[in-house]
Amino acid sequence: MKITSLKINNFRNYNKLVLDFNPSKNIIIGKNGMGKTNIVEAIYVLALTKSFRGSKDDVIINYNSDNTRVEGTVVDEYKQDYKIVISKDENKKVWINKKKIPKLVDYLSNINIVLFTVDDLKLVKDTPNTRRKLINIELSQFSNDYLKITTLYNKILKQRNSYLKTLYLNGNASHEYLDIITSKLIDYAIKIYEYRYNFIEDISKYITDNYKKITGLDNLKIVYKSDFMNKSREDIEKLYKKNKERDIYSGITNIGVHRDDFDFILDNKPLKDYGSEGEQKNAVIALKMAEIEIFKDKKNIIPILILDDLFSELDKTKINNIFKFIDNDIQTFITTTEITKLSKKLRDNSKIFIVNNGVVDIKES
Repeated sequence: MKITSLKINNFRNYNKLVLDFNPSKNIIIGKNGMGKTNIVEAIYVLALTKSFRGSKDDVIINYNSDNTRVEGTVVDEYKQDYKIVISKDENKKVWINKKKIPKLVDYLSNINIVLFTVDDLKLVKDTPNTRRKLINIELSQFSNDYLKITTLYNKILKQRNSYLKTLYLNGNASHEYLDIITSKLIDYAIKIYEYRYNFIEDISKYITDNYKKITGLDNLKIVYKSDFMNKSREDIEKLYKKNKERDIYSGITNIGVHRDDFDFILDNKPLKDYGSEGEQKNAVIALKMAEIEIFKDKKNIIPILILDDLFSELDKTKINNIFKFIDNDIQTFITTTEITKLSKKLRDNSKIFIVNNGVVDIKES
C-alpha cells in the first residue's frame, strides 16, 4: 500500500499544499513548530478520520478557515482516491473515488497505517486506557465490524451507567431493565473480547522473535488481561450479578472489556515494573514491527509506516534496530529535526522534504 499524492487545504499551518511521495522512503525534516508533523498527521487523518495527537477535530483546521480538506491517492491492488472534509460546525464527510460515503465506519479500514511516535515509547508504563486505544485503532483497521461493535458497546455502557445512578437514587426503580441492558452489554463485550484476544495472540506470534532480533534475547512476551479471561457466558453473567450492588453504589460498571489491558512480560516479570528504559523501548519497537507483520498476514497488505520524530529520543543502536525490519516494500515517512541521525544510505535513497514555517522544498534522491 502506497500513498502517491496528498493535497491539503487549511490544515493547521498550511493554507494549501500538494505533494507527491516516493513509493519507498520519505524524509520530512524541519525544526519544531515548522509543520513537518502536520504532513504525516494529514496522512493519518485521511486514513483514520482523526488526529493521532489527541486533538479535537476543530484544532486541525487553519484558524483562517471554517473547514479543512485532505485528499490523497492510494495504490494497493487498485488505485483509489480518498477525501475527507472536517468542518467546525458540521460532521466529517468522506469520499472514495468521488463517491460520498454516508457512514465513517464504511470508510475506515481502507487505508492501513502503522504509526510510531515518541509517545509510543511510553506505552509500557502508560495507562491501560492508552494500551486499549492502541488495540482499538489497530483492530478498526482490520475490521469494520469491530468498530461497529465497540460503538454499540460504548452506547450501551453509557446507558447502563446512567441507569445505575437512577437505581442508586430510586431504590424502587426496576432491576429488570438493568438485567436487560446488562445482557445486551455482555453480548457486545464477548465479541470485543474475542477480537482483542485473537489480536494479542497474533502479536505474540511475532513480538518474541522481533525482540530476539533486536536484543539477541527471546524472553519477551505480551499478555492480555481481561475480566472475561477463560470465562463462559454463564461465568460472566454471574460476575455481573456479583458486582451489581457495587455498581449501583458507585454509579459505574466496574467490570468489563472497557477495563481490559495488556502487559509486556520480560523474564516472567512485568516490564513496566522491572525493565530498564532501554528494554522498554526495545519492547515497543518489537510490538510496532509485529503490527506490520499482522497486516501482511491477515490482510495481505503492507501498511504505510509513519515514524514521527522518534530519532530525537532514540540512540543510533535503536534507530538501526527499527530499520532491521523495514525494507523497500514498506512506504515509510520519517519526520526528524536531525537528518544527521539517519544514515547516508537512507538519505540517498529517500525523497527529502525540507519544511520551514509551512513552506516545503523538495530534494529528490
